Amino acid sequence: MAESLHTGTVLDEIIEGVKEDLSLRIERLPLAELKELVLRQAPALDGYAALKQPGLSVIAEVKRRSPSKGELAQITDPAALASSYASGGAAVVSVLTEQRRFSGSLTDLDAVRAAVNIPVLRKDFTVDAYQIWEARAHGADLVLLIVAALSDAELADFLALTEQLGMNALVETHTEEELQRALSLGAKIIGVNVRNLKTLEVDREVFASLAGLLPAGSVLVAESGVRNAEDVAHYASHGATAVLVGEALVSDSTPAQRITEFRAAATHAN
Repeated sequence: MAESLHTGTVLDEIIEGVKEDLSLRIERLPLAELKELVLRQAPALDGYAALKQPGLSVIAEVKRRSPSKGELAQITDPAALASSYASGGAAVVSVLTEQRRFSGSLTDLDAVRAAVNIPVLRKDFTVDAYQIWEARAHGADLVLLIVAALSDAELADFLALTEQLGMNALVETHTEEELQRALSLGAKIIGVNVRNLKTLEVDREVFASLAGLLPAGSVLVAESGVRNAEDVAHYASHGATAVLVGEALVSDSTPAQRITEFRAAATHAN
């Protein structure tokens, strides 16, 4: 069984904090009570179908900061930002909820869920089934599962729970080995993150080298490294179904217009 990354990476450090914060939330709201909240939620929207629509889909991110770049944007009104994403044609809105490194919160997720009627991705570092129940309780339709952070058994269990709750999972990979693990466990929405977890450097060619390995019918999401329309066109030309964009949108004064431009650039690339 393949296990998680070697110790000492940025991912390991982030997950350490995630587990500490998670234990506090579990104390405040036990799993049994959390499951009761899930029952009150409307059914999850179909994230897979949203990303499979014709043309390149954009997953637009509500993201205040990152470990690689520090503070990106203040985002005083995440609901308004998410609404502008939707008006620009985003297929999915991604919301960072990790607090320590990304300044995110479940409050942001609640605000975005109330503001848009398209699928919402809870973007966090999932290490416990509690977080998947928690995502659904707050109205998320998709969760992020990072192959590098999970054993095969964990990944299989989390995929099964996600499906059980009517949700979809964006399964993030960085290498061919991680991609094969994801596919062998039945992942349908595969993300290729071109940011190296050890150095935080971006290499867009990683996407090109892995994209051809996916079977037909998969949703392939290019993650990281989208600065402009040219980068979007590059990913689209190598088979991306969708791009996940954070920094380039939150730092732009007209994010809706930028999303429209990104989708047009992908059309011209094909």
